[in-house]
Amino acid sequence: MQTYLVGGAVRDQLLGLPDSDRDWVVVGATAQQMVTRGFMPVGRDFPVFLHPDTREEYALARTERKSGPGYRGFTVHAAPGVTLEEDLARRDLTINAIAVDACCVSPGGNFDPASARLIDPFDGQRDLRQKVLRHVTEAFREDPVRILRVARFAARFFDFSVAKETQNLMRGMVAHGEVNALVPERVWQELARGLMEQRPSRMLEVLRDCGALAVLLPEIDHLWGVPQPPQHHPEIDTGAHLMLVLDAAAACAAPLPVRFACLTHDLGKGTTPKDQLPRHIGHEQRGVRLLRALCDRWRVPVELRELAEIVAREHGHVHASGDLNAGAVLRLLERCDAIRKPARFAHVLQACECDARGRLGFETQPYPQRQRLSHALEAVLAVRTEPIAQAALSRGLTGPAIGEQIRRVRLQALEEALAVS
Repeated sequence: MQTYLVGGAVRDQLLGLPDSDRDWVVVGATAQQMVTRGFMPVGRDFPVFLHPDTREEYALARTERKSGPGYRGFTVHAAPGVTLEEDLARRDLTINAIAVDACCVSPGGNFDPASARLIDPFDGQRDLRQKVLRHVTEAFREDPVRILRVARFAARFFDFSVAKETQNLMRGMVAHGEVNALVPERVWQELARGLMEQRPSRMLEVLRDCGALAVLLPEIDHLWGVPQPPQHHPEIDTGAHLMLVLDAAAACAAPLPVRFACLTHDLGKGTTPKDQLPRHIGHEQRGVRLLRALCDRWRVPVELRELAEIVAREHGHVHASGDLNAGAVLRLLERCDAIRKPARFAHVLQACECDARGRLGFETQPYPQRQRLSHALEAVLAVRTEPIAQAALSRGLTGPAIGEQIRRVRLQALEEALAVS
């Protein structure tokens, strides 16, 4: 029985990056032997075990053979006779197919790249040096999730290029319909992780290059070739603008809900077969309809879709809020449900600021709308509603009449706050 550290933990230490989660491969063992040693089985589709002390994952070396469509269509073979090289051959990219003998790894999971025994049958170290994302073997084509993984790694290692042969392989997979077999959970998982990487625009770039974006996210793919409105930056199209917006969100370390809102805020500007001419007036409501369909298709979590819908519907009004009077600002806050959910409204403003910065030359420009609306919401929230409601009740008012009294006081407080802002 031999144990090896594999995958991302090896890759990242060779790159000098902080440790990834550690994964281990065990060669020459059976499932029963692992259980006898105190490991806890957790794998449903193949033998994976948790270490009795560290709780890290240890998987038996295995091979995979395509037996049906989609990422689930595999027959897994795990046996003591499966070699480490055979296990590494089933992996996606050469940079993820490097192993280190466990005897060279410290208890903390570290190793010395200069002296450790590295097993690298597919030249992953060469591709790390040359900054190339390259598939390991032709078996790559058997799992369409790997297209999304390549795109995600391109967003993480944004100075890496995708090997020409890997690009061609992914295009062929898309052309043969393999991407159509992906299930929503896996698509969303990879998209979400890609959005949280350093350069999420690279994920879109790679997916678009191989044709997967048009299959998975046609609403977004349609944005390329659509010109920006004259008041924005007409020398780049809406697709290029979207990529700048996403990278602006990454630059300010925005959370996933904000980044997803940035991804989907302009869907209504895209052309479709029934609407060949791009339209910017009224694109917000069209965008909301497209957004809902996208979220249903990929089962996007409710928290994210609710924020994205507000941003899609209201970002134009937020951009123009510097010219709004107190009454219009209050209506905007009410439409965004900001009084009831102020933390979410802060995310709305962050997404809108990223949208404003997603124009050439505007990356570092101030966005006073965020400060003004935040100040406005603070003034509204500072109004104590209970005394107002009690006073209204003492005068015999009920229901909507009490709400109108509260709104009147809020509006007054907002007028005073905006007058000095």
